[in-house]
Amino acid sequence: MVAQLQKLVVRMLLESYGIRTDKYDAHSDSTTYLMRLLKYRRSKGETNLGFKGHTDKSFVSILHQNQVNGLEVRLNDGEWVYYQPSSSSSFAVIAGDVIMAWSNDRIKSCYHRVMVEGEEVRYAVGLFSFLTAIVEAPEELVDEDHPLLYKPFYNQDLLDFYVKNNSQNKGDTNMVKAYCGTSML
Repeated sequence: MVAQLQKLVVRMLLESYGIRTDKYDAHSDSTTYLMRLLKYRRSKGETNLGFKGHTDKSFVSILHQNQVNGLEVRLNDGEWVYYQPSSSSSFAVIAGDVIMAWSNDRIKSCYHRVMVEGEEVRYAVGLFSFLTAIVEAPEELVDEDHPLLYKPFYNQDLLDFYVKNNSQNKGDTNMVKAYCGTSML
């Protein structure tokens, strides 16, 4: 069901940018998933930070949490806001660094963190989508007003680059630009 939600989100994105729907099948066929069960608890004497600010290294991430809120998203002005699900069955859809490069910066990756308040344990499940085919901006997203900002790359190579060059700071969104950005950035 969650993978179907991811596919629906991608189809909506392609259609909203006027990208031919036949490209959807190729995109869908090259998508792999990683599902993670996440547990956050506040350690005694520690800050409320459950997981420091970061962007996901995926195309799209879909998160579902238990009744213990904690997901925060940083706005463009630097302010942190809590994600407040509308119901216990709500999902958060988060744009990752790969969709930022794929969209030629039209979609920005979402900088987020987890804060843990109180003593109750926070659980979440995340579905992270990755592409096995080469990632490149569709021709519909590159023009005179929007020059190509990222060279084509493989998602796994980008992950390897993060591991080698960013082991202390997984949140730096400039890493995708350092890895495959063009001189137009």
